[in-house]
Amino acid sequence: MRFEFATSTRIVFGVGALGEAAPAARSCGRRALLVVGKSATRAETLLEQLETVGVTASLFHVVGEPTVETVIAATQQARDQGCELVIGLGGGSALDAGKAVAALLTNTGEIYDYLEVVGRGQALVNAPAPYIAIPTTSGTGSEVTRNAVLTATPLGTQGGQAKVSLRSASMLPRLAIVDPALTYGLPPHVTAASGMDALTQLIEPFVSNAVNPVTDGFCREGIQRAARSLRLAYEADDHGAREDMALASLLGGMALANARLGAVHAFAGPLGGMFAAPHGALCAQLLPIIMETNLLALRQRAPQAPALERFTELAQMLTGRPLARAEDGIVWLRELCAAFKIPSLAVYGIHESDFSAVVAQAKRANSMKGNPLELTDDELANILANGF
Repeated sequence: MRFEFATSTRIVFGVGALGEAAPAARSCGRRALLVVGKSATRAETLLEQLETVGVTASLFHVVGEPTVETVIAATQQARDQGCELVIGLGGGSALDAGKAVAALLTNTGEIYDYLEVVGRGQALVNAPAPYIAIPTTSGTGSEVTRNAVLTATPLGTQGGQAKVSLRSASMLPRLAIVDPALTYGLPPHVTAASGMDALTQLIEPFVSNAVNPVTDGFCREGIQRAARSLRLAYEADDHGAREDMALASLLGGMALANARLGAVHAFAGPLGGMFAAPHGALCAQLLPIIMETNLLALRQRAPQAPALERFTELAQMLTGRPLARAEDGIVWLRELCAAFKIPSLAVYGIHESDFSAVVAQAKRANSMKGNPLELTDDELANILANGF
């Protein structure tokens, strides 16, 4: 057995934890770039707290999912304003953008020097600027991961956008603040999509080919909390359920950063880059399909694989039934997606003619390396077909 575990330097969790941000920021400098989503409403309290401790914040809005161009503009703004630290407050888009800005702020060259797949993939030379990550949704776990997912056009081409990572162990945030109160009142569709992303990021590491005892504990705890609370958060905005989901998202982020993901994220990345499709909704649509594909493939080609027992345990955690079979977990997920009105892949303009290009990109994705076993091209194409 060999594994490593790494996460943010410091994690603060709980209602009211936002109050820790301003003093921590002040210990890092007097000028901060505050990266937020389309609206800065949830940042108003933090802006007041920063002003009180003498930290000047320059706001940068991320509209939609972050692109290379977004990060370049934000980095330039941070340099122009003399920012010494970066704070990301929002969903995964704002957190990933902020994480990338913190990395580029202290490193020379252009962003493509460091991007995976579409860039040169060079290692960062200098440690990123201090970065504080504060999620306002319960989904990506970006506050405890070492990469920033960005939409980019491959070097030397005029099109064919892809979602790729700027990745380094040094990019783990200096401070992660998870305050469930920041998720109160999220719209149901955001709760559903982000929550399904969080659940996927607990399930895939739990059945991946890189499982380890540390992440197993996170996954088991997070899966059970999400199973009992995701629908309640969606239907009633229950504060206890919001706390469960905030913790589940955090645990999923720590799990995926240390035990790999799988085919769901291997597909969601290319699909999100090629089409205007929300990441969480893609994960939700693909998760039960890929679970069923993996289960059948394991039974046919690797009947002694330990992962098979994990699929059964997973079903028992999801359904709350100690005698549940692996198939019961898949049924449970399909029923949840139906309750959430998760759209099919066809809604996003994906056609059968796109399958071969999507499959080719998915096979190259870093996440595919963590799938419980290697899937055939036919199996991968059938996943897309079943998503319609």
